[in-house]
Amino acid sequence: MIAYIKGTLIHIEDQAVIVESHGIGYQIFCPNPFVFQGEIGSEVKIYTFHYVREDAQILYGFKKTEEKALFSKILNVSGIGPKGALSILSTAKVGDFVAAIEREDEQYLTSFSGVGKKTARQMMLDLKGKLPFVDTTESIVEGNEETHPLELDKSVAIEDAVEAMKALGYSDKELKPILPILKKEQHANTDEFVRKGLALMMQKG
Repeated sequence: MIAYIKGTLIHIEDQAVIVESHGIGYQIFCPNPFVFQGEIGSEVKIYTFHYVREDAQILYGFKKTEEKALFSKILNVSGIGPKGALSILSTAKVGDFVAAIEREDEQYLTSFSGVGKKTARQMMLDLKGKLPFVDTTESIVEGNEETHPLELDKSVAIEDAVEAMKALGYSDKELKPILPILKKEQHANTDEFVRKGLALMMQKG
């Protein structure tokens, strides 16, 4: 699982950026690629969501970890795929979207392309009370608990590790019991969470 890519921004396309790292050019689809316009030729760090399906592997990229976290949450909503989630993030600020979910603002949610009343209600049902967002001090708030941005990085790394293990054939039901154990790990990145998770699955087997 690729948690982020650091490299030289080579080119900006309508829907993606090209970043070269160690001689490899990565095409990364972004909500708004042109936010990187002033960084062509410079080193950038883009937080990535590695989407894996049977016929493709696609990288989606974000400037901030909270954008990536929200993208992964929206993907869990029935009826919304990566393109739909990316479209939402191309026009919505993280805080505005989370506030709309919490106050059940159907009118705001249906303003996004491809989101009808049925999908908006499904988003409210699936996401209310489960979303991180940034307050004015740039700390992360989830529910009533304030979390440091490093904790969000950890949460994103765990989510990426879970997606990687699902790609290896494990189901949500199989993975759910090991999540509390992974959350107790300190200073681990995605690869370390994957290794720990696989070791725990082997012990269960």
